[in-house]
Amino acid sequence: WLRRTTHYLFIVVVAVNSTLLTINAGDYIFYTDWAWTSFVVFSISQSTMLVVGAIYYMLFTGVPGTATYYATIMTIYTWVAKGAWFALGYPYDFIVVPVWIPSAMLFDLSYWATKRNKHAAILIGGTLVGMSLPVFNMINLLLVKDPLEMAFKYPRPTLPPYMTPIEPQVGKFYNSPVALGAGAGAVLSVPIAALGAKLNTW
Repeated sequence: WLRRTTHYLFIVVVAVNSTLLTINAGDYIFYTDWAWTSFVVFSISQSTMLVVGAIYYMLFTGVPGTATYYATIMTIYTWVAKGAWFALGYPYDFIVVPVWIPSAMLFDLSYWATKRNKHAAILIGGTLVGMSLPVFNMINLLLVKDPLEMAFKYPRPTLPPYMTPIEPQVGKFYNSPVALGAGAGAVLSVPIAALGAKLNTW
């Protein structure tokens, strides 16, 4: 029972550490007043850290479904944050909950399909996460009714002056971040995860 308890405790510890890793990697949440500008940072940091966190978890546990479990924790965490802002009087759409779970499921699928080959999971799963996560979140943000109106009507009290929108600039908000975020996320998530796995083997 001691061995089993220690194993389960270690799984929880690794999951918590992975979640903290993701939260501290950059924007882990979409505030409507700055959603499209933070999309690039989010795509790069979160696609990378989802892969790194899942690999970190798998190296210690080898448990299939790791990334999905990890993404579910992050989703719950973000919904709690959304509820906190809503309780402060901000509208329901002020925070858009990011979509981690489908990309994490693709990562776990690649791990399972390659018969728990961690290196294949990094290459195939990392690429799938890097390509899919920006796309899912782009669609997610497009469903917001009017982010520019939200930005002017409900500015965050903690928003720095240099981030306060001056006028609606539709081109800046809707064009370049999509391509840049998707490309950078896909390219960067694989080599960084591979480097992390390599360092672990040393």
